[in-house]
Amino acid sequence: MNRTAQSLIAVATALAAVTGVAALTAPSGEPAAAPVSASRLPVERSTLVCPKPTGSEIGETAYTAFTPRGASGKGASGKGGAGKDGAGLLPAGSTLEGGGNGGESGEPEPFVPLAEPGTPVTAETDGSASPALTGSADGALAPGWTVQQTTLVAAGSGRGLQGLSCTVPGTDFWFPGTSTAEQRQDYIHLTNPDDSPAVVDLELYGEDGSVRTDSGQGINVPGRSTVPVLLSALSTAPVQDVVLHVVARTGRIGAQVQSLDEKFGGDWLTASARSGGDLVMPGLPPDATSTRLVVFAPGDRDADLKVRLATPTGLITPAGQETLHVKRGTTVAVDLGNVTRGEAGSLVLSPAEDGGGGQVVAAVRVVRGKGGAQESAFVPAAEPVRERASAAGSDAGTRGGDGGGSATTLSLVAPGRAAEVRVTASAASGGGEPVSRTLTLKAGTTTSVDDLRPEGGRGRYAITVERLSGGEVYAARTLSLEEDGLPMFTVQTLPDDRGTVAVPEAGQDLSVLVD
Repeated sequence: MNRTAQSLIAVATALAAVTGVAALTAPSGEPAAAPVSASRLPVERSTLVCPKPTGSEIGETAYTAFTPRGASGKGASGKGGAGKDGAGLLPAGSTLEGGGNGGESGEPEPFVPLAEPGTPVTAETDGSASPALTGSADGALAPGWTVQQTTLVAAGSGRGLQGLSCTVPGTDFWFPGTSTAEQRQDYIHLTNPDDSPAVVDLELYGEDGSVRTDSGQGINVPGRSTVPVLLSALSTAPVQDVVLHVVARTGRIGAQVQSLDEKFGGDWLTASARSGGDLVMPGLPPDATSTRLVVFAPGDRDADLKVRLATPTGLITPAGQETLHVKRGTTVAVDLGNVTRGEAGSLVLSPAEDGGGGQVVAAVRVVRGKGGAQESAFVPAAEPVRERASAAGSDAGTRGGDGGGSATTLSLVAPGRAAEVRVTASAASGGGEPVSRTLTLKAGTTTSVDDLRPEGGRGRYAITVERLSGGEVYAARTLSLEEDGLPMFTVQTLPDDRGTVAVPEAGQDLSVLVD
């Protein structure tokens, strides 16, 4: 065999290894084996950004990091590729290389470092000194890596339970439900996880369109740093219901809004999904005393929407609010009152006519309690769970007779067709065994699960939702805690964890290697 033929065989072998295709054509001209179908393989790195949790000296913050076992998707395995296995977070001003060897290179030790999939790791901090955190998970810990940040503020502005799942950095975010009103202090936290600087524009929209601002354009966010911006400092006059648009001109950022209110407490608002089809806000509590819906049409078309509530028994239309017209570039706010009326529910916005309308973003602000004992949380329009999603930070001691802590309720919505899902409570950070359950979700309904916990063990655990079949599924997890008569709570939606990536079908064509 001559040298040219040997070289071609070597190159073809290398290409087959890279693409995952095992079929080769021998020099004799024998036909190649049929190429395998496209598969989904685990991602090799995940990056998350957690904002500074609180400015309160009496705030208590708990972090929980978790990666589910294995990876969803046909052809996937539990390993995340050739990358080094590791996961951890560092203050935004530090660097984290390789997922957790900071101490050996003079950098700070990573925060909540994760050792293996399936078992969460927790850490706690007190006061206002806790910084924003950024970090990455590599190898087997990358697919589905999630970090929950939950803060308890006992008194003062924003008192209550403030929680969020740390977010993936990006370049474009929409936040319906913010405000520059006098009783609100809403901050947008901009965190740059990369070494190079990012330049960010902030735009506000109210019921009449764009809100005049004195600043907000060309905000510089240096590499590995965080910049909080008070929204009321941007607008020339107070506006009750505002939609915030965050755009990174250069670089990428993590973006989350922290809303603080003297009367209604505080919580985090994460970005809304954007769609010209259905938008779903899952996990409205059954005892909500007030529900305020904020919708915005960011595109070049008006939107006419049907407003419905997915209850445990089916879809209903809130009285007096059958449809909603949203002019392009404007914000519409609707007070739905105690729309859930004692039953868990989820808001569903759909195009009023076949063929759809303009794209919209949406969120609801939910209030529980009465008088001086009221607490609020935000539920943005969620992305569907296409394969798998997880939320960490639930309390294994809750409602089990072995300790206090926050209660957990998982809400699952199938707005269109029926679906089947598997839900799993992981092992707890203090031990125990995972528990799984398979559920059938009826079309147009919200299903609540409040009794799923690991068997034995203490500490914090995670809940994972896997869509097995059927239509689209949306999910949210609520943490609730009553203290001194105040019904504290926080809601996190569960977007798909994007733990796998499609690998295109690859064929072999040695003709590209020769003239």
